[in-house]
Amino acid sequence: MPQNDIAHHIEALIFSSIQSISIQEIVFALNSVFNEEFPEKLIHQEIKAIEEKYNKKDMVMELVSLNNGYQFLTKKHYHETVNQLQLHRSKKKLSQAAMETLAIIAYRQPITKLEIEQIRGVNSDYSVQRLLEKELISIDGKAETPGRPILYRTSGLFMDYFGLNNLSQLPQLKDISKEENAIGEPLE
Repeated sequence: MPQNDIAHHIEALIFSSIQSISIQEIVFALNSVFNEEFPEKLIHQEIKAIEEKYNKKDMVMELVSLNNGYQFLTKKHYHETVNQLQLHRSKKKLSQAAMETLAIIAYRQPITKLEIEQIRGVNSDYSVQRLLEKELISIDGKAETPGRPILYRTSGLFMDYFGLNNLSQLPQLKDISKEENAIGEPLE
């Protein structure tokens, strides 16, 4: 197969993937279709060439490394325009309760539903169920405590959705706390 054709197949795989696609998934797909052994080194080289192609000013998308894989995303210059369309189309937004639950899971994972409810102070059955349905969280086994409650953690889709490579990229509380949320006078 001509090398240019490999790049087109890789580009098609990344473009058609809803979530980020890993090098291993690309190799598997190519090996399955062409009955050849494609080395990961070749795939890395082709991905580098695709990245360079989409880094040009006249392209509206870019190839981004997310969650140990690759995904095409709109360049930041166009985010506001695309965001308006997404806001217009999104009828199934996450509720405030679901966002709170998701934040708790992201920062404290793995975590049980009881621990989530202790932090929030209210029942979180519905929020946890909605997050599972949207595949933003996943079940991570069972805790070794009495009753063996289910443990929850964020999913790969969560990482893609929020544009993270790993959880250390989550904002730290010191980065998001605002003075307007403070009580009393600041200490000198």
